Amino acid sequence: MIFDFDGVILDSETPEFESHRQVFAQCGVELTRDEWCGQIGTWTEGLGDRWHATLCERSSRPLDREAFEREQRRICQEIVPREPMRGIRELLQALAEAGVPRAIASSGPARWVVPGIEQLELTSFFGAIVTGDDVVNRKPSPESYLEAARRLGADPTRSIAVEDSAPGVAAARAAGMKTVAIPHPLTERHDLSAADLRVSHAGELTVARLATLLA
Repeated sequence: MIFDFDGVILDSETPEFESHRQVFAQCGVELTRDEWCGQIGTWTEGLGDRWHATLCERSSRPLDREAFEREQRRICQEIVPREPMRGIRELLQALAEAGVPRAIASSGPARWVVPGIEQLELTSFFGAIVTGDDVVNRKPSPESYLEAARRLGADPTRSIAVEDSAPGVAAARAAGMKTVAIPHPLTERHDLSAADLRVSHAGELTVARLATLLA
């Protein structure tokens, strides 16, 4: 089993959007959910610069770049959850008890993903953690999933990926894996039809149910 991190293990996507939205609102302009959702599941260098430029285009009183980033991070850190997403801890425990190897495959940087897993006290559940720093091409490239499988010594075609976004599902499928989609409010409009299974939260998954995907 190979898990995405943001939006699957930790609901970091909502605080990231909400913190940007609040900074835009402080400057008298709107940032909509729709325009934010299209980027989820991919990694773009200089994303903060892009959103600051958007703010400057719309607002007559934007924050400068440094203040923008400082305020956005402050809000995000205040509202980011301190617990994993619903059902994740229980699913990881069940997989561990069943002897199913587990890994993380994230496009996020190691400086974010690794401490995040540690703070959730989930590090011991994973035999490998692959971040965007470990690959040349991030999702929707399959590289992170293939690297995670390699580190586990697992056959990608006998592996299952858990994702929250369309680019993530595309990456896992390109790696030859079965996929489970668990959308959240920010990715509900993504086209997740390519996933082999869609559930509303990880609590709906059991080892037996997952095994049927590989039957």
